[in-house]
Amino acid sequence: MRVMGSETEYGIHAPSAPGANATMMSARVIQAYAQLTRQRAAGGAETRWDYTDEEPLHDARGWTLERNQADPSQLTDQPPVLDAEAVALAYGRQELEQDGEDETGSLLMNMVLGNGARLYVDHAHPEYSSPEVTSPTDAVAWDAAGDVVALSAVRRMATDPQLPPVNLYKNNTDNKSVSYGSHENYLMPRVVPFGDIVRGLTPFFITRQVMCGAGRVGLGQDSSRPGYQISQRADFFEAEVGLETTIRRPIINTRDEPHATADKYRRLHVIIGDANLSQVANYLKFGTTAMVLSLIEAGLAPRIEVHEPVAALQTVSHDTSLTATLRLLDGRRVTALDLQWIYYEAAAKLAQDTGVGDAVDGDGHTHALLERWAATLTDLDSNRTAAASSVEWLAKLSLLDGYRQRDGLEWNDARLGLVDLQWADVRPEKGLYHRMLARGRMDRIVDDETIARAVTEPPSDTRAYFRGRCVSNFSKDVVGASWDSVIFDVPGHGRLQRVPTREPLRGTEALTGGLFARHRDAGSFLAELLGQTPPPPPA
Repeated sequence: MRVMGSETEYGIHAPSAPGANATMMSARVIQAYAQLTRQRAAGGAETRWDYTDEEPLHDARGWTLERNQADPSQLTDQPPVLDAEAVALAYGRQELEQDGEDETGSLLMNMVLGNGARLYVDHAHPEYSSPEVTSPTDAVAWDAAGDVVALSAVRRMATDPQLPPVNLYKNNTDNKSVSYGSHENYLMPRVVPFGDIVRGLTPFFITRQVMCGAGRVGLGQDSSRPGYQISQRADFFEAEVGLETTIRRPIINTRDEPHATADKYRRLHVIIGDANLSQVANYLKFGTTAMVLSLIEAGLAPRIEVHEPVAALQTVSHDTSLTATLRLLDGRRVTALDLQWIYYEAAAKLAQDTGVGDAVDGDGHTHALLERWAATLTDLDSNRTAAASSVEWLAKLSLLDGYRQRDGLEWNDARLGLVDLQWADVRPEKGLYHRMLARGRMDRIVDDETIARAVTEPPSDTRAYFRGRCVSNFSKDVVGASWDSVIFDVPGHGRLQRVPTREPLRGTEALTGGLFARHRDAGSFLAELLGQTPPPPPA
């Protein structure tokens, strides 16, 4: 069991309005989904984000970056702002329909959903941050729920004749030198030395892309060199370790913002992964990383040091044959698959020694994950046709090769770039991934019914359950929420009431489900929760 979650910034494009303000378009996505939640639940099923506990400039290496030295993109502890001029430039009007505004008449650009997730504008992109979960299977389900949220917003916007059609893409680059993130978060004990995390994860992250890369047409940040590569993100990384996420991107990110009890937990913020549509790729991304973290915590991570890690990361991404060798500091030369097998064998031994990987008496997740990890590495080595049903970059490559052979296209043909983009379209009737999934050419981990439930329901075994149920049940009285608190404004109380949620494995359905079932109003709910006298009913 490890608390984990995902963050996805969606690519956004308005074909009929190429000069539209991207931040404004992204805000419109948030508005559109807010309109849907207000239709679905009386009074709404969302609330504002609370920035009080955000600390984006703390560095895990033991210092805090001064605000005047930070890039503006690092200041994620302050809400994005759109002024009237930006609104006018975006759509030629300053008046907004009432159902696209919050109760103060301003644009709602940041909200907490009833499933415990966060939906907001980040760096001119709509971003979905999934609720906290405890298994790779659940990570897949609630990440995929974000794609449904994005699709629902696109559908809603398409019904407004005054708005230009907007398309959203689950990808990581516009292929014109701009990259946007798909991040992962993993909770760890703070006692683990950060240097051990860097040493244990760097070789793994350099090579993890052979299983989890989303594939990309073009080489280099601006795709100026023709070709195809494994990862959408690899060419945008320039450092081994660092605090930044949008400039000088590091393989290991040092942001120390636990969103939990700070002296007990560390939140490992992973920025190097691709945005995956393939469920198996996502499953392996979360599951194998969680297992490697267990190796690091046990002091059993493979002792491997790769020469020039950033260059090695890009070498792996540019080598679709998987035969290129990486130089290790001890003089050995190994392939990316060799390194993944080393990590797999260490993880399998730890799972056997601790019993968590037992098929009958284990933890219910590790055995299946190990089987899938080994099968994927085996197929990548000897049966790439079989691997293409789960490895996203291979599935996309097989599709692109079909176009190339049929039409005699070179890798620098613009039509291949359009196919790459269309792969990631969130609309099932347009997105090429979704078409392959519908035809049974991509493997599944979770079914559509499970994903549909994850769109509206929070996970039951983390604090996300408490957050999501508060938003769904008491939205009129919840004035703000974050990962580690929910803020109520209840009639009859003279001040706001903040309920802290710093322990990620509390606030679960088992602990609070009965409390929600017993109360229909926030006043009596809080009274029992906090052991207070309930406020008098409104006059």
